[in-house]
Amino acid sequence: MHYLNRSDLELLALLVGPKTAEKLYQGSLAAIFLSAAEGSDEHLRIAAARELLRRALREELKRSSALSSPLAVRDYLRLVFAGKGHEVFVVLHLDAQHRVIEAEELFRGTLTQTSVYPREVVKRALRHNAAAVIFAHNHPSGVAEPSSADELLTRTLKQALALVDIQVLDHFVVAGNACLSFAERGLI
Repeated sequence: MHYLNRSDLELLALLVGPKTAEKLYQGSLAAIFLSAAEGSDEHLRIAAARELLRRALREELKRSSALSSPLAVRDYLRLVFAGKGHEVFVVLHLDAQHRVIEAEELFRGTLTQTSVYPREVVKRALRHNAAAVIFAHNHPSGVAEPSSADELLTRTLKQALALVDIQVLDHFVVAGNACLSFAERGLI
């Protein structure tokens, strides 16, 4: 069975059955990951599929350079943050070849903010023997624009990590399907 030629609806039907797929699919796969009723069979299957995809992307990032596959980084981060109604701060710890050593959720906050402690970020990066890091956090509001506080935090973390020879490669802000890169915006 060749999956590349199948529509989103056909693939979803393989996962949850044709009737359920027609009921769930409203033209957006992203909405399905967020809308299925908690605890239903459909939700469990979709959550399992999302988790398998997240793990597959994580494996891909560990095998290759994170910089050579920015799309994989974005896809992975979208899956990490999918459905989170509160802010979360994640660090991708990278080795000297920029392969992912570990992706780690370091801080969890509220709907509009999370507290990030530079000391803890440095400690975790040293614990993983990281040569570089990529930061990411979500905006549950749905707006992927970085705030001035986000920019200040990134500068502070970059300075703290530079003291121990750890490079900050990027900081992503994820809001739904949008994923903004500080590096692409010239903010790093």
